[in-house]
Amino acid sequence: MPAGASPWVVAPAPSAVEIVVYDPRWPEQANALRDRITDALGTRAIRVEHVGSTSVPGLAAKPVIDLDLTVADPADERVWLPRLQAMGFVLTVREPWWHEHRLLQAGETAERLADVSPLSGLTVNLHVFGPDSPELVKHVVFRNWLRTNAADRRLYEAVKRKAAKHPGQLVMDYNARKQTVIFEIYQRAFKAAGFLE
Repeated sequence: MPAGASPWVVAPAPSAVEIVVYDPRWPEQANALRDRITDALGTRAIRVEHVGSTSVPGLAAKPVIDLDLTVADPADERVWLPRLQAMGFVLTVREPWWHEHRLLQAGETAERLADVSPLSGLTVNLHVFGPDSPELVKHVVFRNWLRTNAADRRLYEAVKRKAAKHPGQLVMDYNARKQTVIFEIYQRAFKAAGFLE
């Protein structure tokens, strides 16, 4: 991050991080969201992928659906952002220095999202990247590895539960507490996928 820059469009507030048992409805909710996003954006949505812990069957997680949206140029917000805002998404993070990443969020107050079952009461993180971002590949490799590797799935769940035991923290603090284990799992996942020897 450049000196003096802030990624926050809407700054987060400290809160408790809740880890819950896997909910088998999460894939259905993610699919419904993907369909609504692609309907709203049309061909501007190159790809919408369910990632993060809710995309791994059996893995305890924060009850938040994470989606990666690929658009041609995240910096050209006028092309894609208004349509997502009309759905109830709020732009909370803008990081032009990090693969032009944008983060949009929607929660229980997003009436335009919550008006259709099974999306009622759902919290969503929508990450927007361009097609050349390596993060899109990293997220899928990590997800696919956890889906197939029970030992690393247990390891990751244990570190998530431990990291969550800090009331009043920011989610970024929670994420920082998991980093060492995430990087260990990345090494195994990337090697298995053929990115590392």
